[in-house]
Amino acid sequence: MKAATNGAMVLVGLVAAAAALAVAPVLMPGGYSWISGTVSESAAQGVSGAWAARLGFVLFGLSVLALVPLKAASWGRAAAVFHTAFGAFMVAVAAFSHANPFGQPSDATEDLLHSIAATGMGFAFAFGVVARQVHQRQARFFDVVAVVASIVIPLSMTLWPEVDGMVQRVMFAISFIWYGNEALASQRREGGSMRELPREHRGAHDDHAPAERVR
Repeated sequence: MKAATNGAMVLVGLVAAAAALAVAPVLMPGGYSWISGTVSESAAQGVSGAWAARLGFVLFGLSVLALVPLKAASWGRAAAVFHTAFGAFMVAVAAFSHANPFGQPSDATEDLLHSIAATGMGFAFAFGVVARQVHQRQARFFDVVAVVASIVIPLSMTLWPEVDGMVQRVMFAISFIWYGNEALASQRREGGSMRELPREHRGAHDDHAPAERVR
């Protein structure tokens, strides 16, 4: 039951993060376009309203970090490490902001750290999904979509910079859906196991489930 509750909290965090990132472009100064302007630029240095995107990054990162302990056993150790790195890099993306896209003075070191974190985040997500597939010895359709998108989308951003923001937001949407599906799966699994137990044994199951998982 605790895992189901934690899974629900992860889902709430993911929804709140997605909402913050969706609202962020509305708070940007004139001249910003969600089609060409990246998500990172909506959280850039010296930009009014950047707090919304930064909040979205933090909530997303913390939600993934909270999800990892719930899924570590089914994901496998390597995937759990990669997804932990994704969550940490996502928080770092909020801590270190992109250079100001409107020509205002910016801290070059902070911008470099942001770029490093953003790049690491992309690799961590792709490797985490692949590692999960290897551990479970199966490739779900959406896993394949996520891995292909993590390769194709950065390339398309290089080739067609005028649609950077739009294609990057597609990648964010895919990652939100992937992690949300994992959180839902955790809830369904825990809820199903509880329904299968007789009522008189459910308390005992709750008491011993953590120990069984540790073993």
